[in-house]
Amino acid sequence: MIYVNGVRFPSDSSSVEGLDMVNALLEHPHLVSASQSFRAVPERKFSVSEESGSQGSAEPTCVYVFQREYAIADPALVEIVGTDEATTCVGIVVRNCKNGMTSIAHMDSPDVVDIGLSQMLSLVPDHDDAILDVHLVGAFDDSATQGNDDTRSKQHSEMEGYSFQLCIKIVEKLAESKVNFQIQNFQVLKNNTRWDSEGNANPIFHGLAVETSCGSVVPASFDRSTRCPDEIIRRIRLGASFKDPGCTGRLLETYETQTDRFVIAPFSWSMDVVHIAMMMRHYSDTEILVVASTSPSAEGPDFVHNHKRIWQYLIQHPDWRETFRSKLPRVFERIASGNWVMTSDR
Repeated sequence: MIYVNGVRFPSDSSSVEGLDMVNALLEHPHLVSASQSFRAVPERKFSVSEESGSQGSAEPTCVYVFQREYAIADPALVEIVGTDEATTCVGIVVRNCKNGMTSIAHMDSPDVVDIGLSQMLSLVPDHDDAILDVHLVGAFDDSATQGNDDTRSKQHSEMEGYSFQLCIKIVEKLAESKVNFQIQNFQVLKNNTRWDSEGNANPIFHGLAVETSCGSVVPASFDRSTRCPDEIIRRIRLGASFKDPGCTGRLLETYETQTDRFVIAPFSWSMDVVHIAMMMRHYSDTEILVVASTSPSAEGPDFVHNHKRIWQYLIQHPDWRETFRSKLPRVFERIASGNWVMTSDR
């Protein structure tokens, strides 16, 4: 069930289509006000400076999730959870305000919503009547053209683009659940869309961060030093997961809540993938954007560079068993500074 500002949504008991619910949430006065407040908050940029590392000062304990990943964080162990790089994806947070347990996911397809939301809820509710705060950020309106609201509504009804389908699925799943969800932020679609000088739609925000202790949510971006641990391997795993039957319809599990460590289960890649990497590295930046992105004009400045780093790794390590020695997981534990170190394979 969905609540907005303490009131059941939708207010009547009749069956309401997902498209209508999304449009109603976009226009809800409380959520419009929340969106305006969110946009007024300066984006928080996360980076681990060399100075802090050399002086041994502790960074905030953070858990970052990549596309199609999720994590559940205990506030006793983790101060910040976050994600970014979202264009047509949705960064979704579900938090129990009573115990601070915070679940975050980077959903990229309607196909992962059903099971994915169940995964996210596995450790968050502490009783059946708990009301969980929900924040959604990302999924700019990739079906929109600059114009009046009537024009955009007609386009929405035609269900063009990737973002609208994903948002509809998420809202439908929240509404039909027996769990009580209080939507606090609905920074998606037109609420997260700006237009450039040529009339092209782009996201206002690509990511968010949550303080687990108090539930404060802010726009956020992360650099390579904070998108960790095991950044490249986790990026490669996303591509490999599409051909893994065991990952179908599921969010990718990486972080262990109780032990506060990352465990990247072994996965493989074929020589065909390596050959594709050898070919793709010769593509122009424009060609890479067109081939690799659902929203080529809206990607961040390091999108192409990150793909080139992935391909370089695959070319240098064509045998996946070099990465997963003895076919065991890669395990990372947090040290006193807040950084991650790889321990022995378990």
